[in-house]
Amino acid sequence: MKQAELTGLLCAAWAISLLYGEMLAYWVPPLWSCSWPHLNPPPTSTMGDVGDQNGYVKVAVLADPQLMDRTSHGLPPKSFALGMAQFYTDLFMHRAYLSSILPFKPDAVLFLGDYFDGGPYLSDEEWQDSLNRFKHIFDLKTQEKHTEYPVYYIPGNHDVGYASLHSHKPEVLSRYEREFGKTNHRFTVGKVEFIAVDAQILDGRQLERNASSTWDLVKDVSLGSHSNPRVLLTHIPLYRRDWTYCGPNRNSPVINQRIQRTTENQEIAYQNYITEESSNYLLDLVKPVLVLSGHDHDQCTLVHKAKFGDVVEHTVGTVSWQQGNLHPSFMLLSVSNVTNSTASNPQKAVLTELCFLPMQTHIYIWYLLLFVVTLLALLFWPTSSKSFWHQICGTIGHFKHLISSNLFGGATKEKNEDENFVYEEIWDAEGTMHLIKKSLDGPTNRSSDKGPVVRGSAVMRPTAKIQNQDFEVSMDVDTNSDVGSNVKLALKTSKSRTKIVIQRLVRTLRMLTVIATVNVPLYMMLLFKDWNDK
Repeated sequence: MKQAELTGLLCAAWAISLLYGEMLAYWVPPLWSCSWPHLNPPPTSTMGDVGDQNGYVKVAVLADPQLMDRTSHGLPPKSFALGMAQFYTDLFMHRAYLSSILPFKPDAVLFLGDYFDGGPYLSDEEWQDSLNRFKHIFDLKTQEKHTEYPVYYIPGNHDVGYASLHSHKPEVLSRYEREFGKTNHRFTVGKVEFIAVDAQILDGRQLERNASSTWDLVKDVSLGSHSNPRVLLTHIPLYRRDWTYCGPNRNSPVINQRIQRTTENQEIAYQNYITEESSNYLLDLVKPVLVLSGHDHDQCTLVHKAKFGDVVEHTVGTVSWQQGNLHPSFMLLSVSNVTNSTASNPQKAVLTELCFLPMQTHIYIWYLLLFVVTLLALLFWPTSSKSFWHQICGTIGHFKHLISSNLFGGATKEKNEDENFVYEEIWDAEGTMHLIKKSLDGPTNRSSDKGPVVRGSAVMRPTAKIQNQDFEVSMDVDTNSDVGSNVKLALKTSKSRTKIVIQRLVRTLRMLTVIATVNVPLYMMLLFKDWNDK
């Protein structure tokens, strides 16, 4: 393979990799791997309107974007490392939202909390900056652009903190509610009612105002009419036993319950799940057909045994690739819009489909491997003008010859045939090594005409002895001249190899420049094609 052919092949490999990793991978969910659940009903479904476009309202569900800030990974504020991490994390979610989620044309979008990483601990200026990034990532800069579908929010612990924080930092709640609405609220989509609760204070002291307001909403829901099915929305998942199996879609180890309390008033400072008592009370009052939660950053599906029957809970994984989950995801909900179907079979009023986003970490690992392969190919690939397949066939034939020689005794014969020959390394101008077979020109012993020569035990006359002495002298001279020539050959070979190394490095740099000239502009174009404000 010639240099031009190798460079073209590597350029094509990089271009295809960049096109897939930076654009095409985000087209996979809407085109091949995912669809609205009401369009693909299970074989046992008995609902007459399943598959009917008008029978369902389409809702896209996202959880835990958790935008990185100065509290993330201990990186210094406004450092280059933090800036790069923020850029590539935000870019992934922006692409995912525009190219993987919006093409499904949802009728509504639901966020399950944790929009920021250090929300309660950010200054007003830092919080506003994170808010602007959030709106840009999810294309919410101008709400007028999305009057065709509403966007619903529930708070997460990284947005408003736990009950222990609210008593001495009330501004955290006020600025959240100013931008995202009430922390506890209810809304209706289709013929299904959604109950959104501030899960961070459910296990707080109920005498506290905020905890009381959350339970007041839950009690109002329980006392109201129950004509429509209900979906419970809670950022923190409901109680589950330790080591509970989360289904085949989970990729990380199961996280068990962990509760941290403050030393001052024993208020909850952190918890993985709502306590068992609060979970059971919540299910008994709300009586949902489905529970949606986040917080865990990985997917989990389980069934709760409530007094009124079984309730399925879906914990939706994070939409970010920087939050400990190599398989970011989102969920599609098909919410029934027909009263008759919800009344006859309320469990089928909400259908779910889990969808996975590109594995960004794997894409970057592929880039790294491709870079290593590119360097090795440019440095060590032969420079002869033979075709690629000719070189492969020649290499295979050479290995076959070596194997057959070792197995069938060919090596001994070859040694006998070649014992009077030497192989000399010759390097051409392009850096390719060739082996040249040369015969050994040894001295020929001639018989003296003046006396007999006996084979095996030589009898030499004085004249023959003199001749032999002359021969030995000439052999010494020849040996010394051979040593000198070998030294010169070694020096020449060393210089030749140094020249070849330099030539290969220059060639590698030149070919890398060509590959970069073609692919760097392509990468920059793909990198920023969706990022600028529209």
